[in-house]
Amino acid sequence: MNFMLMVGLRLIVTLLFSFAITPLIKKLAFKVGAVDKPNERRVNKKVMPTAGGLAIYFSFSFSLLFLFNDLIPIQYGLHIVASAGIIVITGLLDDIYELKPRQKMLGMMIAALYVCFVFDMTIQSVSLPYIGEITFGWFKYPITVLWIVALTNAINLVDGLDGLASGISMIALFSMGIVGYVSSFSGAVLLQVPITIFILLASILGFFPFNFYPAKLFLGDTGALFLGFMISVLSMQGLKNATFISLITPLVILGVPITDTLFAIIRRKLNNRPISSADKMHLHHRLISLGFTHRGAVLMIYCLAFIFSTIALLYLFTNTWATILLIIATLLGLQILSELLGLLGNDKQPLLTFFKFIGNKAYRTTVLEKRKEKKNSRS
Repeated sequence: MNFMLMVGLRLIVTLLFSFAITPLIKKLAFKVGAVDKPNERRVNKKVMPTAGGLAIYFSFSFSLLFLFNDLIPIQYGLHIVASAGIIVITGLLDDIYELKPRQKMLGMMIAALYVCFVFDMTIQSVSLPYIGEITFGWFKYPITVLWIVALTNAINLVDGLDGLASGISMIALFSMGIVGYVSSFSGAVLLQVPITIFILLASILGFFPFNFYPAKLFLGDTGALFLGFMISVLSMQGLKNATFISLITPLVILGVPITDTLFAIIRRKLNNRPISSADKMHLHHRLISLGFTHRGAVLMIYCLAFIFSTIALLYLFTNTWATILLIIATLLGLQILSELLGLLGNDKQPLLTFFKFIGNKAYRTTVLEKRKEKKNSRS
């Protein structure tokens, strides 16, 4: 049988398996108390079952270990399932008992350390244009842990609307799968990596009809942490000895959750609030406050994720200077978008303020007077 057809048929079985067990996971969520109750931070108006990520994890694990065991080394599959299992248990406990941020962080750290010392997967060096190779030595361990924890949290933080985190993850995984498949021809990435990525993608696709608005089952921290962790680990497969392009490609693909996370950290620091504190200033919150419907906000963010993924795919065909210019243009566009949406607050728009100053002395005088008054009132 043709190789691609064989893989495709197995992925369809994975999707159907995920679709079939999702209703069972919904019943299980109610039984174990993994429910999301309405409050001032939630968008749901009734008690909703959560921990839907279990359906994705079970179908992914089943497919990886049994359907694709002739294509994916069993040792590799077991390490993936075991390390992800630590994250899934952490997320499930949070969905049932609402863990403290430190407790969730402990679970993420244990999973990341498993990847480093048991799975023996680390980011060892990076080759930068005009600089050469930088070897991390012992620092490869904290760098790898930081990579895993940061990307895991990025997906978790963006999980605020029906189908948002699962949809963004599918867009990101599809792009990563294409990049991984192309890279496998040059030997930069083993073929087992893109196959694993597409197995995870198929597992999410089977769950997605139950999660898109109006959701019948929430992804929960069980799923959001699992997807973030898997994306971080799978994106790291080609980063053992990273090049400039291979390093930035997964970061650009995950542009939406990473941007949302970075602005959340900056916003909370500017307002003298703990980084782990919650607020309603995330990207999806701001879109809804601007009049977007629930579904419209989700689809809008999907479009942004698609734009980032397209930019990342362009890196496969650009030289170094074109890549740098593309990064600068992307960062500039991100800054303008974030200020227009008010992700840092309506009073923190440095780029827009700069352009407003141009040729407008009256406006500049007014702004400076307001800043002076604000400074005097604090003192």
